[in-house]
Parts: sequence; C-alpha cells; structure tokens
Amino acid sequence: MIVGAEPSSTPSRWFGGIRLGVLFGGLTAVVTVAAIGRAWSACDIGVNAGANSATLLFLAPLIWIAAAVPWVILHGTLGRRHRRTALIAGLVFALWLAWFLVTWLGMPDSYPDPFCPGNVPPWWPSFIPA
Repeated sequence: MIVGAEPSSTPSRWFGGIRLGVLFGGLTAVVTVAAIGRAWSACDIGVNAGANSATLLFLAPLIWIAAAVPWVILHGTLGRRHRRTALIAGLVFALWLAWFLVTWLGMPDSYPDPFCPGNVPPWWPSFIPA
C-alpha cells in the first residue's frame, strides 16, 4: 500500500481537450462545409445538388476529426501551463484549416466556369486570398 499517493490529473487534462476539440472542431467543420457548398453552388460546380450534398456529408466527419485532433493535442500539451496560448493557437489553426479547405476544395482551379471569374465566387471577400 502506498501512503500519500494522489491520482494523476492527466486524464482530466485530455478530457478537457476532447471537449474543446468536439466543440470547435464541429464548428469548424460546419462553417467549412457550408462555405464549400455555397462556393460550389455559386460557381455551378459538380453534377447536381444531390451529388454535391453527398460529397459534403462524406467530408463533414473527416473535417471534424481533422479539426478536433489539434485541439486535443494543444490542450493536452501546451494548455497544461499556458491555457490562453493553447486557445489562441487552436483558434488560429481552426481558421487556417477552414480557409485552406474552402480555397482548396471549394474553388478548384481546374474547373472552367463562366459564373466565377478566376474560380472565385462573387461573395468571397477580396481581402482574403483565394
């Protein structure tokens, strides 16, 4: 019997990261899928709305996982001592991931389209590179 042994706080640290990952990863996935769908719709990309929706439904959980894993890792490692820095790093990564996926998947350069000059939808802000 070990006297004075205290339980490790490691599991609670990782569970907090999982909660943040599920929350912010889901938010990132929803925003990304909505922006990709809107870009495809505006630029008339794809076969039809049903095929595009099925593709986005397939991509949504993959994007959610890809956005959630960094939150878990950041909260479990950096968040241990620097919670605010971990939160800021996670938000920066989520914004970068959403931008990257929308510009990579939502605006394909190889798709010729008369509706979107330069394959950039008309609603896309000009100060954000595409």
